[in-house]
Amino acid sequence: MEKIVEVKNLTKEYKTLKAINDLSFEVKKGEILGLLGPNGSGKSTTINCLLSLLNFQHGSIKIWDKEMRPDAYDIKAKIGVIFQEVAVFEELNVYDNINYFCGLYITDKNLRQIYVEEAIDFVGLQDFKKFYPKQLSGGLLRRLNIACGIAHKPELIFFDEPTVAVDPQSRNSILDGIKRLREQGATIVYTTHYMEEVEILCDRIIILDKGRILAQGTCDQLKELTKIEEKITVEVSDFPQKLIDEIQTFSNVLQVRYENNHCVIIYKKGKNNLEEFIDYLKHHHIIYHKIFSERPTLNDVFLELTGKELRD
Repeated sequence: MEKIVEVKNLTKEYKTLKAINDLSFEVKKGEILGLLGPNGSGKSTTINCLLSLLNFQHGSIKIWDKEMRPDAYDIKAKIGVIFQEVAVFEELNVYDNINYFCGLYITDKNLRQIYVEEAIDFVGLQDFKKFYPKQLSGGLLRRLNIACGIAHKPELIFFDEPTVAVDPQSRNSILDGIKRLREQGATIVYTTHYMEEVEILCDRIIILDKGRILAQGTCDQLKELTKIEEKITVEVSDFPQKLIDEIQTFSNVLQVRYENNHCVIIYKKGKNNLEEFIDYLKHHHIIYHKIFSERPTLNDVFLELTGKELRD
């Protein structure tokens, strides 16, 4: 598969801090690559280096097999960027904002008009063309931000936390839009703090911490890295400590915790854990309300690799 982005041995230092430490990876044509990492892991620094917004000390960055430089305008014309912070002009309405950003790349007025209308339709802002940013809800403002970044029909798009602080309806609309962009041929690099978005969207995932890649692969491949085989959660009003201690001694149990009337047992192996655990509860006359089993999640993998919650 064609390589759109190729990063080799990238290193970015701030005095004594290595924000990026010998980083190498590729982005393939037509894929959605997810970049995950706790705050300070190097995600934003990596993207800023890719866009030539930051200088770096060592390594190389090629996009479409050309060296990426601050004056590589032919490359930049085919890139779209949607940053976490909304970047639009308050004094311009929706249509004029999109028209302005599209005009940075598309000089033909007739073609630009077509592109602007298509971007408005794409993000569902047909009824808000004459609205100013201050008149839009948070979700609509995010959609405007996306429209400004994609109106010139870029082939490579960077999304940095595009669904932060939006309502569920707008969030779903944004995620559906990103899927459609990929279906139309765009290659996408996506950063987020929402694990479920990564599982829904991304073909491949890179987990960063301290400027290094801890793991990369598909969602299923990453889940295979975890020691967790199964997680059982039971809602129970009272769970004696002596039973928790006893369960913790089982050879196939990795961890047991009980809080807020929920007991969570994490198994490192075994296939009939749920059935055996239900029998165990019955044997000890424990009355439970709900019980369910789940396979390891991407969040489990992340915690195991980094030891951190994603929003740390």
